[in-house]
Amino acid sequence: MIRVPGRPVGHLPDAWRTCVGTGRIELALRRDYQDSLALIQREIGFRYIRGHGLLSDGMGVHRPYEREGTRHVHHSFTYVDQVIDAYLALGIRPFLELGFMPSDLASGEQTVFWWRGNVTPPRSHREWANLVRATIRHLVDRYGLDEVRTWPIEVWNEPNLPDFWEKADEQAYHRLYEVTAGAVKEVDAALQVGGPAISPGADEWLDRFAEYTQRHDVPVDFVSKHAYTSGPAQHVPFGSYQTLAPAEDLLKQFATPRERLKDTRLAGLPVHITEFNSSYCPDNPVHDTAFNAAYLAPVLAAGGDHADSFSYWTFSDVFEEAGVPTALFHGGFGLLTHRQVKKPTYHLYAFMARMGPDLLARGDDHLVTRHPDGRVTVLAWAPVDPSGETPGPERHRLRLHLPMRPGEAFVRRSTVDEEHGNARTAWQRMGSPRSPDGHQIDVLHEAAEPARRHLRLPAEDGRVDLDLTLARHEVTLVEVSPVRDEAPEWADDGRLLGRDPR
Repeated sequence: MIRVPGRPVGHLPDAWRTCVGTGRIELALRRDYQDSLALIQREIGFRYIRGHGLLSDGMGVHRPYEREGTRHVHHSFTYVDQVIDAYLALGIRPFLELGFMPSDLASGEQTVFWWRGNVTPPRSHREWANLVRATIRHLVDRYGLDEVRTWPIEVWNEPNLPDFWEKADEQAYHRLYEVTAGAVKEVDAALQVGGPAISPGADEWLDRFAEYTQRHDVPVDFVSKHAYTSGPAQHVPFGSYQTLAPAEDLLKQFATPRERLKDTRLAGLPVHITEFNSSYCPDNPVHDTAFNAAYLAPVLAAGGDHADSFSYWTFSDVFEEAGVPTALFHGGFGLLTHRQVKKPTYHLYAFMARMGPDLLARGDDHLVTRHPDGRVTVLAWAPVDPSGETPGPERHRLRLHLPMRPGEAFVRRSTVDEEHGNARTAWQRMGSPRSPDGHQIDVLHEAAEPARRHLRLPAEDGRVDLDLTLARHEVTLVEVSPVRDEAPEWADDGRLLGRDPR
């Protein structure tokens, strides 16, 4: 039995909800995308959203033309305005990623993803700087300087990988960062710009980024990197499988920037993990499972100790890096499938959104908080075996001794596991239909809801004993609140059929 203290031991950090990832932001023009984001915002409520492609051809910002034999460039923000208007209307702000390269400004033809984002340096840094300045000035003019000052501006995406930055040319990235940061600061010195947005396994880039920006006096307002725990992809048609390191490895990756930069000019700057997940593949079935939720639960519980934000990649399966998805459940990154079917990891986030601000206790399998009204909330999860050598324990017991006002307590428990709150299980049992019809979609929405139970427990001596048995890969939210019984004294369920037991 774990005795939970009655006084808070601190404040629960909410770095987990600061930002969430998305496919290229052009997708925000679609109805299914906006419907999904509206649901996410109602039930979870992220503050920022980050995605690729702000300056790629699909957004139509960079529009060169020739007139009287002279090259000119027109900057058009038709789609940018629609996307950001949609975000702000849903209560979420952009975390701007400046990339990829417009094809008419690119120095080469190398692209990435099914939608062909160009990943080569600009053939003219002057023209690139003009593009950045024009974009930021437009945003300031449209949304106001005070607003845009709250939007982090990140330079590029994973330049340490040759797939995302031609030849992974570090010197070329440093030059791009310097030009870009300078252009941003020309608009307003208080705008936030940062990088280098590196992928896992390239932490030495942080050291050299710090050295370069110090040597050349380049502005940096935050440091960003990504975190995943998956091994090399084992590809199958329209899918992939990967080994996983323990989830604690994600927390170690979150902590890396502060550790490596503590003796540099960048020490003390905000650290943003602008992408994280278990697998880095957009077609790995693990993303759709209850395992993924239980695996990531300790990361959400403790990640705020190491980073100012860590952005789940991504909120929705409306995502096309590897092409248009071939089935409703296809291993996409999203918390939601197409058509807004909730995955187990969605519920992990929704449960976190119902936790209180006061931290009472945190352990390897639980997080306990309290709300101002006295309600105590418990997030608990079953341990997993990321090696895949075992399915993980079939049952996991957790016993908590919770502080509660004397009398009785109302207990509400919401559960997600292999059988509950798990539409993928129902989808597989109905034959894994690639394009479910209307009735099947309704069934899947129903199957995606957590199991819910309610009971009443005695609160003796200001304590409630909570005895939880969790199933394999279960994540559960328990909300315990004091009972104020207002039933009339003559209420008697024993007389429901008119018989008086006396």
